[in-house]
Amino acid sequence: MRIRTDGKYEYRLDPINRAADFYDCNKTKAIVSACDDVPLLVAAARQVLERDDLTLEQRREIAETLSTRAVRFEMDTEITVDTN
Repeated sequence: MRIRTDGKYEYRLDPINRAADFYDCNKTKAIVSACDDVPLLVAAARQVLERDDLTLEQRREIAETLSTRAVRFEMDTEITVDTN
């Protein structure tokens, strides 16, 4: 698979390079690692947000902290995850 990073897709290069730096590996392995990790991290975040020993305010703060551009956690009386 090839991911275009030229022209209007040049914005993709920065996050790919950050992932490669984070995982300390080449870009391909970094993308695969990130793709493996994201579902696991979202599931773990949901588990934390479902804990009975946290107040709703604590859950909201955690949800806000863990939210990203692509994944948004919101706390009401139920847990929802929106992906863009």
